[in-house]
Amino acid sequence: MDKRFFLALVLAALVLIVGQMLSPSPKRQATVPTKPDSGLVAAESARASGASATTRGATTTVTPTASARPDSVIATAARSAPTPAAGDTITITTPKVVYRFSTVGAAPIAATLAEYRALSAADGPVQLARRGAPLVEYRLRLGSDTIPLDRLPFTVDSGTVGKAGTKALTFRTHVGGAAVAITYTFVPDRYLMDVRAAVEGANTQGGELLLTLPYGLRSNEADSADDQHSLALVTRSEHGDVQSYSFGKLAKLDSTESKVETAPLSWVASKSKYFLVALIADQHPFSGAILSPPGTPRSATSQTAVVTAPLAADGHIAFQLYTGPQEWRRLVALGKDFTHVNSYGGIFGPIIEPFTVIVMQVLLWMHSHLSLAYGWVVVIFGVGLRALLWPLYQSSMRTSLRMQRIQPELQALQKKYKNNPEKQHTEMMRLYKEHNMSPFSPLSGCLPMLLPMPILYALYFVFENTIAFRGVPFLWMADIAQKDPYYILPILMGVSMFVLSWIGLRTTPPNAQTKMMGYFFPVLMTVFFFRLPAGLNLYYAVQNMAALPQQWLIARERAKAGTPTVPTEGASLVRR
Repeated sequence: MDKRFFLALVLAALVLIVGQMLSPSPKRQATVPTKPDSGLVAAESARASGASATTRGATTTVTPTASARPDSVIATAARSAPTPAAGDTITITTPKVVYRFSTVGAAPIAATLAEYRALSAADGPVQLARRGAPLVEYRLRLGSDTIPLDRLPFTVDSGTVGKAGTKALTFRTHVGGAAVAITYTFVPDRYLMDVRAAVEGANTQGGELLLTLPYGLRSNEADSADDQHSLALVTRSEHGDVQSYSFGKLAKLDSTESKVETAPLSWVASKSKYFLVALIADQHPFSGAILSPPGTPRSATSQTAVVTAPLAADGHIAFQLYTGPQEWRRLVALGKDFTHVNSYGGIFGPIIEPFTVIVMQVLLWMHSHLSLAYGWVVVIFGVGLRALLWPLYQSSMRTSLRMQRIQPELQALQKKYKNNPEKQHTEMMRLYKEHNMSPFSPLSGCLPMLLPMPILYALYFVFENTIAFRGVPFLWMADIAQKDPYYILPILMGVSMFVLSWIGLRTTPPNAQTKMMGYFFPVLMTVFFFRLPAGLNLYYAVQNMAALPQQWLIARERAKAGTPTVPTEGASLVRR
């Protein structure tokens, strides 16, 4: 095993370490998100057991920065309104989601995802909404007045529309002589609702519907601190620019500041590690959004987005509400670059993301077509990738062996013609040609060693963020997206790396520095991989074990070739 192999391993470790520094793990002390102050929400409870649901008792004044446009982004405080009476709860069941709506505010106050189970202490299906935080809330801006629809009682019309008995739910109310209707149409077998709002009997010229996303999603993960670390608000402009703002970043803003988006927006989402609630514009984009904490004090677990949706000339507005998993295929189906709601790679994103998408697609395809557990898919993927790269590794190692053979002659030429660079270059080129090599041979020998690095880095993000691996058990592990609870895989990975080093070092020329790296680096990598996802450790350990036969064969070939020695002054420098 030569220095280039160790260089590739060092670079791989550095890339992973830098990646973790750019998205550091949260402190392990998990905190339960606290409910914001009374200016945001009041308690919400289920009516199914005899209780009643209420919405928040007041609205929050948002102070935009100087860059905000007062004609299209919130610039006025909500008009005071009397405290609403308790509302009824309406339950709508679809194949994917069970929704609960409150007749106060016409808002969806809960979404239960039947196909996903909570991994936290609270067993049962995944619940998206935090207590007291509806999935979306409405305020209506007409002229200089902002009317808090989230505090008004609505009547309910229910029925079916469209083909195959598509469910629909319509809420109606009157305010200031205007009739307001909000209709939800539920898309079968998807996590989507089509939402249409209509305002009639009032001057809607320049009017806007203000849509407020929840101040965060409920944690359903075993590691709630890691889940809260992933909380973020994400926007996508009509021009295709996707911006992600972590809750921690927003919490660091000055107490008088908010993040204001004034460009037309295709969608705005509030996300956790694996789930999201998103507002998706229909034919007309949203005109802007304000991203800020919903109250004080500022918290890295509570941030919200207020999205501005302009009313059409007839007082209508249409959009979609997505409440579901960050499942890659579903996000692709949504279009509008929704797959970028979860960014990969940090500053290395443009390089790493293509590899991440390819690796993820391959793993999903193997799982669905081979009907194997994801753990075995990772094993087959690791062995298959090593087999695919076998010829490149073989060529690289043999190039390294040839370089090792001519190294003494190169050193002798450099020493002999150190005062004559032109003659030195000529003689070195002749030596390369005689051995069917070129000055670029060392670089071509390194390339196969570097190829697995983007894949290893991509797998780190795949296991960190892909919902397909969430809660997937394998052998003794309950979840391959979490660290190995017994640290068996990191140790196995380190041992296999050590064996690879030992085999390679047996037949290489004595070098104290290389020997030290060969024995120290496996220990360093074992410690570093201790807390990384078990699936990543499994892949790396399988790769190492699949490399053992090839490393042994190359070591035998190197041993047969013998160890070259540096020619003496009187010896021939070039074979004739």
